[in-house]
Amino acid sequence: MHGSPHTVGDVMTRGAVAVGRDAPFKDVVSLMDQWKVSALPVLEGDGRVIGVVSEADLLFKEEFRDSDPDRFVQRERLADLAKAGGVTAGELMSAPAVTVHADATLAEAARIMAGRGVKRLPVVDGVGLLAGIVGRADLLKVFLRDDEELTEEVRQEVVEPLFPLSADHIRVEVSEGVVTLSGWTDGTDLAPVAERLARAVEGVVDVRCLLSPVSVRNDNG
Repeated sequence: MHGSPHTVGDVMTRGAVAVGRDAPFKDVVSLMDQWKVSALPVLEGDGRVIGVVSEADLLFKEEFRDSDPDRFVQRERLADLAKAGGVTAGELMSAPAVTVHADATLAEAARIMAGRGVKRLPVVDGVGLLAGIVGRADLLKVFLRDDEELTEEVRQEVVEPLFPLSADHIRVEVSEGVVTLSGWTDGTDLAPVAERLARAVEGVVDVRCLLSPVSVRNDNG
């Protein structure tokens, strides 16, 4: 991966395991166990994602197995009770599916996961066909970028464009993903901007900005 921002397409798992609408309950459980996943996209037709069936959807069958829900529970948890009686992926799935496009940024995918309370997202193309799966662990892959790569990107994408006159006087050091910017700049106090831009480089854990603006002397003054 080179350059920021990275997209979901950079980190997603391609060739994702999925099931059709008519897949039986036990087949869904078996696939989850075989592939060690907690949710599966449900597809229709030529691969269009219509929903997602998760472990949570399947567990309603166990939760209500020996119970006799009263009217209050029946009224408040009607959808859950319906899933408890489901026998196919189409009856068990949550729909419509919460999905993301391959060209979405990792930050956008993270916000969707957090906002919707899901751990994995089907990745779809422009017409809604399944292209892959992205999970929380995939979004963390950017933090595997080595310090040398981060150093080069911060220098090329932050320091040189922001401080063209004093870039040679600015030191960029990265240790365990933590960026330290030190040295002097050419009179304009853009240190807060440099810190914000460096922090936006994916894979950066933190930024310590020690830049000091130095007034440029006017020899003709």
